[in-house]
Amino acid sequence: MERVLITGAAGDIGRRLRADMQGLYPVLRLSDRDPPAPAGPGEEVVVADLGDLAACEAVCAGVDGIVHLGGQAIEADWETVLQSNIVGCYNLFEAARRQGVQRVVFASTNHVIGFYPRTQRIDHNAPPRPDSRYGASKAFGEALGALYAEKHGLRVLAIRIGNYGERPLDRRRLSIWISPRDFLQLVRIGLEHPEIRYEVVYGASDSDRSWWDNANAYRLGYRPEDESEPFAAEILAAEPEPTDLVAERFQGGPFCSAEFTGDPERLE
Repeated sequence: MERVLITGAAGDIGRRLRADMQGLYPVLRLSDRDPPAPAGPGEEVVVADLGDLAACEAVCAGVDGIVHLGGQAIEADWETVLQSNIVGCYNLFEAARRQGVQRVVFASTNHVIGFYPRTQRIDHNAPPRPDSRYGASKAFGEALGALYAEKHGLRVLAIRIGNYGERPLDRRRLSIWISPRDFLQLVRIGLEHPEIRYEVVYGASDSDRSWWDNANAYRLGYRPEDESEPFAAEILAAEPEPTDLVAERFQGGPFCSAEFTGDPERLE
């Protein structure tokens, strides 16, 4: 990897990943619809809208690998999700193909599988059960990555990110938290591992509470350095008893209960 592009570089994960990747590759190209902070040593800053295929081609020119964080990061109305995570994601993969990019690390989400019950442990082969329009759009992105890997030879790693941050925020996120340095480790596997063709892994640090069998990440060399349990006592002591029974039943939490009009008993 000589030049690595980070899309969504002005977002929360993008800003931290930018700092963490300093010096790992000769050039970091940083792109967002909103201007990222000015370029420092070994950096290039390019403002681009993923909804514009020509702009995507320009930002992908001369790039060896992409960390695709750009797009709508939470639930939203359909038009927003459509333009950012469906059209924009297609444009990114198509531009990568046209420009001869070797690898794409795709930031997927736990909301792709949010409607699995918390009592069920799943692995990377679990079929999607999205909990939102946002989750469905990321399932589309995973499928698009598989298409471009199989048909056009891109090497693609899809990371189903749990809860990214310095520490988990609540009881649910004790099960799905990933630290910045563990996320960086997965990104580097996606950019550097010699055997990747198309793979799905879970973006989670170590946790005895996890609902996910992340053996596929371990097979690729992932060894998380952080774990959520040291935060558990403080979080559990401060958290009130749950009142949202749909959110409490399923892995996606409040993404599942928002707008919910179904029968939760049928989703077991």
